[in-house]
Amino acid sequence: MWVKPCPDFSPEKPLFLCILANTETAKIPDISAAGKSPELTDYTPAADAELVETGNAISINEPAMTPSGAPSPAVLTRASMLLTGIPCIFINSGLRVRPQIPTIDLNCQAGGDIRKGHAVIDAHEIYRKSRALGEKLGKLSDFVIIGESVPGGTTTAMGVLRSLGYDGKVSSSFPKNPLSIKNKVVEEAMRNSGISFGSLRNRPLDAVECLGDPMMAAASGLVDGLDQKTVLAGGTQMVSVLSIIKHLGLKRDVSIATTCYVADDKSANFREMTQILGFKAFAADPGFGKSSRKGLAMYENGDVKEGVGAGGAMFAASMMGFSQKEFREKTEEVCDSIFGT
Repeated sequence: MWVKPCPDFSPEKPLFLCILANTETAKIPDISAAGKSPELTDYTPAADAELVETGNAISINEPAMTPSGAPSPAVLTRASMLLTGIPCIFINSGLRVRPQIPTIDLNCQAGGDIRKGHAVIDAHEIYRKSRALGEKLGKLSDFVIIGESVPGGTTTAMGVLRSLGYDGKVSSSFPKNPLSIKNKVVEEAMRNSGISFGSLRNRPLDAVECLGDPMMAAASGLVDGLDQKTVLAGGTQMVSVLSIIKHLGLKRDVSIATTCYVADDKSANFREMTQILGFKAFAADPGFGKSSRKGLAMYENGDVKEGVGAGGAMFAASMMGFSQKEFREKTEEVCDSIFGT
């Protein structure tokens, strides 16, 4: 069993959504590995979407990998979409670089630097638009998985969790989690905005506005509008979305699926937080320790861990009856087509 607990869903019309956004917080030095350099994080969500959809990152000439050389988690999501045939729709919830593929555009702004206040100036509007979109998409599907690509998103997640009263220890795409930098940034942001621990517990969208990123408002709105079985595909970034859903008082059938790399990350507290918030959590193990591809084996050492809905994509593959071996081999095929053997 490579996804635990074993998925017990049998949807007729599953749908995979991936929310894309940028935030200036990602450009703080050494805070994100979702790009070869802080400046290039603007291109990461677009390149991720292009890679999942076409097998190539069109918007950027840089290879689809982290600074350490590990492949983008987009290769995992592409492997799952190829295996399962589940349709994947990308949602632009605030990009500086638009992908060269079709997307649903919410017509909103990219996120700012949380240290400067008003990180998401249109958080309430994004939520409203996303809820309306969710109501429409819910008529096309009976089961939705929601992923994201937002560089710097674990730092914004930490900020929102603390403002809602949770000691959320977030994961990182770096092997060594730069928690001291994230803590310093979040503390400065809260100080500058006059926010204390738990002071926004009754105003979750205001927490997104001050300390979050556009994806959070979009994902929460989608869950509200869909009003059906939904799995949030991601790690500690999606834990922050669970906290927003909880504090909005939404009664929805929501669970979360991530990779074993996030679930077992000792520098984070994914499992503890999902239990505290009261949501079911799934963890997927692709078995990359058995892979002959050096880049995939790097995941076993803590590189990347999650992103672009990779955990939920593996959940989907398991749900549709594919084995760990089948998934790993398809991921290797995708890597070979991008990077060569």
